[in-house]
Amino acid sequence: MDSHGPEQFLVLYDQRSVESPFIAGVRSGNTEEKDLSMDAMNPAMKHAPDEENEVQDLIGFRDPAQNRVIPVAQFPADIAFAVVDRLASVVREAHKSAEATTADDEGIVRAQTFEEGDVYMLASPFDGYFADRYLMDFYDVEERDICSRMHLHTGLRFVRMMTGPGTRIRVSSLSPFIVSDVRGVTPFSPDTFEDDLPGTPEGHQRTRYNLIVPENSWVDMQIPRGTSHQFNAIGPNAVIDSVHPEESIEVFRESMRNYKMMAQTIFLAEEKQGAETCAALPQ
Repeated sequence: MDSHGPEQFLVLYDQRSVESPFIAGVRSGNTEEKDLSMDAMNPAMKHAPDEENEVQDLIGFRDPAQNRVIPVAQFPADIAFAVVDRLASVVREAHKSAEATTADDEGIVRAQTFEEGDVYMLASPFDGYFADRYLMDFYDVEERDICSRMHLHTGLRFVRMMTGPGTRIRVSSLSPFIVSDVRGVTPFSPDTFEDDLPGTPEGHQRTRYNLIVPENSWVDMQIPRGTSHQFNAIGPNAVIDSVHPEESIEVFRESMRNYKMMAQTIFLAEEKQGAETCAALPQ
């Protein structure tokens, strides 16, 4: 193996708690000389690498960057529904599949769950390619009466949010969004507003910045590593197509033993709030 190549950072996670041979070698010192990139040398963010419900201090937290939002397109309702429903059905079929819900030869379980919805790993990392790709079928917050928590990830993310009829996505952060507006190209400007983040400890206040993905629309978002965000779908027809560009690197950097999507997340609240804290939108 070329010790200077990207395959240096490949980590194949194992839900059965069998540590990656490369990670095991690094821990024991039995690897060739390691030339880690500056990105890989960034300090770990997690207190407990494999904890799936790690909560860190909201009051002291400050975003290191801002999320960037790119409105992409709007569609007739029937076209938007056809696309969203078909992509969501891929996730639903995966969650009924014995193969997708069982660890494969590389230890990866493709069908997983997250606070915002059910997910399916469309494409997994491999030697020399440390990104992967997910589809997420959003939960309807009004149907479940639960909003997802504000959180951040141990690596950067790229998401494409897609809505169908009767559905909007409320996207929130502790920092203002930077919204792309290319004259003659950008199809619409999403509505934005601010409110107080619910569930903040008594005596403290944090501003929550909100952006609405309208019905029958596609909106992209670039999420820098460690930057707060929160997605909540209001309605039944919403999916996300998400790329995790540094998936293997971030688990190496955090010294995680297994591949677990929830373990790559840090929450900024202990408890989830009711639907009234995210479903109510300005008129």
